[in-house]
Amino acid sequence: MRPQVIIIGRPNVGKSTLFNRLVGKKLALVDDQPGVTRDRRFGDASLLGLEFTIVDTAGWEDEDPSSLPGRMRMQTEASLEGADVALFVIDARAGLTPLDEEIGRYLRGHDIPVILLANKAEGRAGDHGLFEAFSLGFGEPVGVSAEHGEGMGDLFEALLPHIGEKQDDEDEASDEEAEYDPKAVLKLAIVGRPNAGKSTLINRFLGEDRLLTGPEAGITRDSIAIDWSWTDPKDGEARPIRLIDTAGMRKKAQVVDKLEKLSVADARRAIDFAEVVVLLLDATRGLEHQDLKIASMVLEEGRALIIAINKWDVAEDASGLFNGVRQALDDGLAQVRGVPLVAVSARTGKGLDTLLSAAFTLRDAWSRRVPTAALNRWFDDALAANPPPAPGGRRIKLRYITQAKTRPPGFVLFGTRLDQLPESYRRYLVNGIRRELGFDAVPIRLTLRSPKNPFAKS
Repeated sequence: MRPQVIIIGRPNVGKSTLFNRLVGKKLALVDDQPGVTRDRRFGDASLLGLEFTIVDTAGWEDEDPSSLPGRMRMQTEASLEGADVALFVIDARAGLTPLDEEIGRYLRGHDIPVILLANKAEGRAGDHGLFEAFSLGFGEPVGVSAEHGEGMGDLFEALLPHIGEKQDDEDEASDEEAEYDPKAVLKLAIVGRPNAGKSTLINRFLGEDRLLTGPEAGITRDSIAIDWSWTDPKDGEARPIRLIDTAGMRKKAQVVDKLEKLSVADARRAIDFAEVVVLLLDATRGLEHQDLKIASMVLEEGRALIIAINKWDVAEDASGLFNGVRQALDDGLAQVRGVPLVAVSARTGKGLDTLLSAAFTLRDAWSRRVPTAALNRWFDDALAANPPPAPGGRRIKLRYITQAKTRPPGFVLFGTRLDQLPESYRRYLVNGIRRELGFDAVPIRLTLRSPKNPFAKS
């Protein structure tokens, strides 16, 4: 395991900006208003050759544990377990606050090394806060500017004594294990409308309250990736999975808040990153138009899709609901019929093994490459069973087909007069590929390509 460094501090001191600086990407949402970050976010950080895992946390607030800010604080407290060092961030320009002093007292009560960072220390405006920070009792504060990248060399020197030796051990272990070829991690994203139970589902997978949940809709803002291992009950084999939680997606017209727009954009990027996407429905609300829009977006991005109906333990007329959703999906997703539909309960754990087993099976199909001989045999049989039409008395000639790519499967069809090939015949070929060649309900790309006419005017 890489050394783990946690960022902790009150809201709006620049924790997520520092996180993005250290991972080298804008992974965490950043905004001027406080309380943007709610769940822990992990990232692979690099600082002048020092490699470690960095953990962004929600802003520390002194609230009732049952409230949303209180539950966010409990998540932050839980993240201290297993950390090698804490970066305690204060705002040098604002100076010390009573909440900073409370966090300082809390950290002093724990056996974890603390590096005090005075952020926003660029120029002279932060000098006063920098001097004030000495009173917290963590030694000399490190003045940095996460936004402008200033003070990173000083941060490196402060981190080195705490995690430098552990990184050396990790590097040696990596060298020894380099010859092994591990099985690919399944990148599995959970998407859906707000309050469908996405974070609760992931917590059930993990067996711990890793993600913040509650009755309030829209708690999740950032897309959070968590590495996990699932034991397949069929063969007892451990299968690595990267679970990706996302913000709820409402109708576009209802999304007016800037932060919600950023969250939805982040969820879309998570879909791009995933291999298989689980669209989670709420059994108490059934299938809505917004669900079909999300499903279509996933398929248009070329990702394998599974529909899971959550809260099955409280569903009314379960059989009628399942059949109704199945029919609506087949009618509403014309581009891919037969998308896997699974009934689950994040509260009781029902159907979760079935869901994950289906995800691995679907990824196999999504990654499948057909041998050329088998593809040609299918193509000849398909043409013999249903020859292409002859618009205007001139037959469209389909010469051959080849698989150009996988993930998602992409095929190129060569022939003449392909611009006149009806969409219905194109669907016939795509459905045949899916049904006869083992692609199940995954999105398939079929590109038509005709030879250039040397006599055509350029």
